[in-house]
Amino acid sequence: MGELTIQIDTREKAKAIKKIIKHFDEQGIKWISTKCYVGDYVSLENSRLTVDRKQNLTEVYGNVINDHVRFKAELVRAKELGIQIVILVEHGGNINCLEDVREWDNPRRFLYKKNTKKLLIAKGLVEKHDIFDCEELYNICKVNHIKVFKPPVKSEQLYTAMLTMSERYGAIWNFCNKDETGKRIVEILGERK
Repeated sequence: MGELTIQIDTREKAKAIKKIIKHFDEQGIKWISTKCYVGDYVSLENSRLTVDRKQNLTEVYGNVINDHVRFKAELVRAKELGIQIVILVEHGGNINCLEDVREWDNPRRFLYKKNTKKLLIAKGLVEKHDIFDCEELYNICKVNHIKVFKPPVKSEQLYTAMLTMSERYGAIWNFCNKDETGKRIVEILGERK
């Protein structure tokens, strides 16, 4: 693999990347902390490849769905500059590839369902034992002129948005457990020269 020096974006929080830096140090990999133009980790030997670390699918959801314009702009910037962006999601568990995102239980949907149902119970519009999905609860609110936000998208919709970003902008989605992140960053940045 040769000598590898990794640039770490200054916006990466020290506490969040402690294990990553420890792995770099244990492997004798040099690293510096400066602002990255795209992504969070770049090999100084190959600036046309970057790793953008996401702590879990909840963060990906926030970027892809809620902060879509900013996130898309970063992918467009990378593509225009000929930079390959690998998005490394530290989700772990049963999420090992992009296809697995379809089966993800979005905790935002659980909270939406819980809080919206609680509101509707208090207003006497539904009973505690009634079973509804998020969209049904939203429609009950809408019909009764109760202002609530639209429900969070389903995992299938998140998967589709992520797939579209791969197809349009060349983003590569990788998944790992948190304890493997340092190793995966080294593998990704060291393998494509």
